[in-house]
Order: sequence, then structure tokens, then C-alpha cells
Amino acid sequence: MELSLVHPAIKAFMCGSFSGTCSTLLFQPLDLVKTRLQTLQSGMQPGSGRVGMMSVLLGVVRTERLLGLWKGVCPSFVRTIPGVGIYFSCYYSLKQHFFQDKRPGAGQAVMLGGGARTVAGVAMLPITVIKTRFECGRYSYVSVSGALRSVCQSEGPAALFSGLMATLLRDVPFSGIYVMFYSQTKASLPQEISSSPAAPLANFSCGVLAGVLASLVTQPADVVKTHVQVHPHLRTAEAIKYIYSEHGLQGFFRGAVPRCLRRTMMAAMAWTLYEQMMAHIGLKS
Repeated sequence: MELSLVHPAIKAFMCGSFSGTCSTLLFQPLDLVKTRLQTLQSGMQPGSGRVGMMSVLLGVVRTERLLGLWKGVCPSFVRTIPGVGIYFSCYYSLKQHFFQDKRPGAGQAVMLGGGARTVAGVAMLPITVIKTRFECGRYSYVSVSGALRSVCQSEGPAALFSGLMATLLRDVPFSGIYVMFYSQTKASLPQEISSSPAAPLANFSCGVLAGVLASLVTQPADVVKTHVQVHPHLRTAEAIKYIYSEHGLQGFFRGAVPRCLRRTMMAAMAWTLYEQMMAHIGLKS
């Protein structure tokens, strides 16, 4: 690859990493609440009633204080800073290679988003496993490096790739659907809005709409992924059977509200910041 092609990809990596850092720090509490909801046992206490998002959030604050809502933020940073950078760098490189200055169609946008997410998802899966375990509250890990050593010694390196299929089934469709809806809704904006000072707000709104649709479609895969990574003895098919037998169909939508809020707002913010930074350095995103 020529040097002129390397530099834009590195710039895209840096812009993506910065946008991912900001959105991760802001929305980590929603991710923690989502993980706790998805890993609740079915028979916790007779007559305890339905456990919702607010009760979990207040429970975390009550038992682990306010900073407990940011438990798992370190592995989130370790995953997100390079992970989002890899994603945007791959997205930019693929788009420049196959489309250059042409606007991708709906199906092409799905392929772009899904391809970039596949690379980033596989590369960062070990950190995703550690992050999920930090958030669920069932493991007493002290640091990311210590958690990685502990998993390798007690369960073997293969455990760091548990939930690979469920993760790809969640992230690849999410990214593909998100990029498709985001690019198509943004392209439908009137030119006077796209070139006005209100463009970042309009782009953010497009990102919110795309995020809601993509989150709802991929929610069941996210629940399965969480169970496989928290209980590494479970295979994907076994996790599906377990969730259905314990909670029924509604079990596949546990944690949907905090996840939808987090993924939607995080993706919208990341894409808005990424595009603004790319425009600032003179590159077309």
C-alpha cells in the first residue's frame, strides 16, 4: 500500500478512536445495567417481582456506589479505543478502495459496515469477553491484564474467544443495518441542511434512527452472546435453549432498553464526531 493511502487510514483510525473514547465514557452505565439484566437468574427470590432497568441501576448505586456504574470501563476503553479505530479505519479503506468518491447503495452500505465490523469484532473479542465478565459482577478480576492471565490459566486461551459466533451474529448485522439506514437517511436530507451549521445535529438524528432499528433487530443475539461469555461452558445453541427454557421468548429481549439507548446514542455520537473530525482534517468520510 502506498504511503498516500496509509496516512488517511491512520487518520481515520485516530478519529474513530477519539469518538469511541468519548461515547464509551458517557454511556458505560447503560452497558453495565444491560449486562446485569441479561444475567439475572430466573428464580432469585420468590415474589420479588419483575426486575427492571431502574431497579438494577439503583441497586448498583446502593451496593457499589455511583462509581459502580462505571465498572468495566477499563476493559471497555481497552476494547473501544483500538476497536472503534480499527472499525472506522477498515470502513474508510474499504470505501475508498471500492467506491472512491461514489456514494454506496443500500446493499453496498450493508457490506461495508458488516465487513469493517467483522475485522474489528474478531480482533477485539478477547477484551469483549473480559469486559462482559467485569460488568456481570460474578468475577473478582482486579485488572484487564490479570483477567486475561486468569482466563488463560484456568480455562485456556480458547475461552477468550467464547461467544465468537453470537458476537458476529450481533455486531455484523448491527453495523451493516446501521450504516445502511444512516447513509440512506443522511443522503435524503435537503442540501441546505447538509451544508448548514445544523448538519452535525441532523447527522446525529439520522444516527439515532438507524441505531434504534439496528438495536432491535440484533437484541436476541446480544443476550445469547452475554450468556456464552459469562458461562463459557455453554455453546451458542445451548445458550439459546437455556434462555428460552428459563425466560421464554421475552428472555431474548432482556436489557433491550438500556442496550438500545446505549448502542443508539453511542453509535450516533461516534459517527457524528468521526465525520466532523474527518471533515476538519480535510478527508471525506
